[in-house]
Amino acid sequence: MNGLNVVRWNPLRELDQVFDRYLMPATAANGHDWRPLVDIHETDEGYRVDLELPAVKPEDVSVTLHDGVLRVSGERRVANDDSGRVHRSERYFGKFERSFRLPEDVDAEAIKATAKDGVVSIVVAKSEKASPRAIEVQSV
Repeated sequence: MNGLNVVRWNPLRELDQVFDRYLMPATAANGHDWRPLVDIHETDEGYRVDLELPAVKPEDVSVTLHDGVLRVSGERRVANDDSGRVHRSERYFGKFERSFRLPEDVDAEAIKATAKDGVVSIVVAKSEKASPRAIEVQSV
């Protein structure tokens, strides 16, 4: 053979390609190149926003808070790999941005961001006045 691979037709793979091509556009709605996947969790103490950012250095990520909106932006750069031809590339590269309106019960001074294993985690504490507290009933 001359280097061609015979691949059995798989209708599910073709359906996946249709979804990838038409339902997951390369350009996000905000005009940036892509949008990282996000999980948001709430506890009694605060909120945690986890962004999936593999191959993005922490110094290439910006986290800001302005008028109650938490904004995470940055860029995933294409690796300069001149070792041969690329036969398939499915990862998104370029600039990204995600914005989240925070609830009024957050403490804007108590925000921390960390990066580990390709996930950037942003922890936002709830303010003291928003925390539930027990009220003792006194006899009179």
